[in-house]
Amino acid sequence: MIRKLTLALFLPLCIAAPASTAQVSAAPNTMLLASLEWLPYVGAQLDQEGWSGFVADLAARQFGYRTKIEYFPWTRAMQLGMKDPQYAGYFPAYYTEERARQCHFSAPIGSSTVGFAYLRNAPLQWNALQDLASLRVGVVAGFSNGPAFDNAVRDGKLNPDASPSDMLNLRKLLAGRVDAVVIDKLVLRYLLATEPSLARDRHQFVFHEKPLAELSLHVCFQHTERGRELQKAFDRALQGMQLRKLESEYFQQLDRRQ
Repeated sequence: MIRKLTLALFLPLCIAAPASTAQVSAAPNTMLLASLEWLPYVGAQLDQEGWSGFVADLAARQFGYRTKIEYFPWTRAMQLGMKDPQYAGYFPAYYTEERARQCHFSAPIGSSTVGFAYLRNAPLQWNALQDLASLRVGVVAGFSNGPAFDNAVRDGKLNPDASPSDMLNLRKLLAGRVDAVVIDKLVLRYLLATEPSLARDRHQFVFHEKPLAELSLHVCFQHTERGRELQKAFDRALQGMQLRKLESEYFQQLDRRQ
């Protein structure tokens, strides 16, 4: 498990010169964000609190803020991030039109490959979503899984089985309670590499070669004047960051430490 990705390793690549000496010397403000444990993107036990946590804090530092992340089940994180005035917002969130009406989306802070995990001894065959109509497909409650999948669920063409977490979905898959689960590719890889309860069975899991969706990740700032100001400052900071290079280096470090 990765615990010590040193911030100094990444700073020279992306932090622009500070706007003023006063900004550097002043104590940073706190940008409180609601999130979930979604390893390796964000998690309290990870140094820099995961890849998404690292990017969010790195951007916030450039306009005089530091992030503080508080963790909840995802549906609760979204509720608090959108409505509770002590929070700036929630993250990391996939873009949806419904969410865009409720918050100010940042520019992308990364991306996610979403697809289906299944068991090697029970191959999953699918080309179109209607192929899944008779299957029990596990999802995480409150997660968007891309417009096509979400619309099929909304229209009653799919009837997914919702759980609070990816880990519970994987355990249900092993137990035969679902036929496949929707999961991020990196999340699956991370859990199989680090979760002791999956160690004996990790080679049974397969990530389907046909992805369900390629989705960008964002901070969802509150739909307020302050939220809009933070979003604008955050987006300006992201423009000076080499996210692809940073992401590659971050996950290379992750692989070496697992």
